[in-house]
Amino acid sequence: MFNIVLLEPEIPQNTGNIGRTCVATGSRLHLIEPMGFRITEKGLKRAGMDYWQHLDVTIYDNLEDFLEKNNNPKIYYATTKGPQKYTDVSFEDGDYIMFGKESAGIPEDILHDNKETAIRIPMNPEIRSLNLSNSVAIVLYEALRQTEFAGMQLEGHLRNFDWD
Repeated sequence: MFNIVLLEPEIPQNTGNIGRTCVATGSRLHLIEPMGFRITEKGLKRAGMDYWQHLDVTIYDNLEDFLEKNNNPKIYYATTKGPQKYTDVSFEDGDYIMFGKESAGIPEDILHDNKETAIRIPMNPEIRSLNLSNSVAIVLYEALRQTEFAGMQLEGHLRNFDWD
């Protein structure tokens, strides 16, 4: 199981989509305050659809609260400023992957202190960043691929036909 950490998320629809991705992948979601919305907002629930009730989610007062309650876990910091690609690291079951708020990302002092685990998604230099929920999906599915999609359904089935 992987742990997705959102540091001060601002847009409820992104968080809802990320919650749905977490349910689909068996990942835990960690939300660190302050957030730009209330957890009860319609946009959040609408984006998460009927999956939100199945989400394993924990909310923390601040970054220090998160670190303390999770015993200073191994964290990969996803950022446009990262020195290495997300495909360059070796993810392991139980790792934490942190994403910063939509308007500013993860603070640079945190990134500076964690250079070895600061990762980026390559993109054209004219683009500032990808959508947060897309970024989470990209990095999380690479982590899952590296761990051979453990515990996930690997084959689909047709309703009216066999694959013979």
